[in-house]
Amino acid sequence: MNYDKNNIFAKILRKEIPCKKIYENDHVLAFHDINPQKKIHVLVIPKGEFTDFDDFTKRATEIEMKEFLKGVSHVSGLLGLEKKGYRVLSNIGQDGGQEVPHLHFHLFGGERVGKMVEK
Repeated sequence: MNYDKNNIFAKILRKEIPCKKIYENDHVLAFHDINPQKKIHVLVIPKGEFTDFDDFTKRATEIEMKEFLKGVSHVSGLLGLEKKGYRVLSNIGQDGGQEVPHLHFHLFGGERVGKMVEK
C-alpha cells in the first residue's frame, strides 16, 4: 500500500480538516473518532507518513517509535482508561480491514469492549 498524502489523517495533520484533539506533541496526534464504536474511541496517529504498522517498524526512527508508543500510553492515562482496561487495535491492509492508509491505533474503553474478533 502506498502512502496517500491526501488521506483524511494527512489532511487532519495539515489542519485542513478539524478534529477533537486530545493530545499532541512533535511526533503524535490523538483525537476522538468521528464515528465512535465504544463509549471512548480515540485514534492515535504518528505525524510521519507511514501507511501501517509494518511500514512504521521498517522506516520509523527509534525516537518516532518510542514517542508513538509512549503517546498511546499517555493518552490512555489522560482518559483514565488504565484503571479498568482498554483495547488497542491497528488494522493492517485489506484483509485486516484498514480503511485509511496512514498508521493509526484505535483506543477503545469506558465500557466492556467485548470479543477480540467476531466470526
